[in-house]
Amino acid sequence: MGIEVASAMGAQIRADLAGLQNSAQGMGMPALNALGAEGAESGLAAGESAEAGTGFADSMKQVLQSVNEQDRVAGERMADVDSGRSDDLVGAMLSSQEANLSFSMLMQVRNKVVGAMDELIKLQL
Repeated sequence: MGIEVASAMGAQIRADLAGLQNSAQGMGMPALNALGAEGAESGLAAGESAEAGTGFADSMKQVLQSVNEQDRVAGERMADVDSGRSDDLVGAMLSSQEANLSFSMLMQVRNKVVGAMDELIKLQL
């Protein structure tokens, strides 16, 4: 019974991560290779990397750096508009919204991972 529950949870986690990865790619963010097909099939741990991909931690670092860079650029563009160095208010607002959406998506990924870890901890094998 416990193995069936674990398999169902694993399938749900992979489906959730695939949906989040599609959303990330739609926003132009780098893909998350969480466990990837090779990692899930061969039983690699989350910190280990598959042959062709990077590990989950490395992918999260890349995404975090990307979100941070988007926020920094948006801040610079807003500061340029505020100081009068630029009159591209629409571009600055779009950059700000993109940074906000990227951060929101990052928080959704974080919440999914934390929720999945909580569920794994609760499993009784």
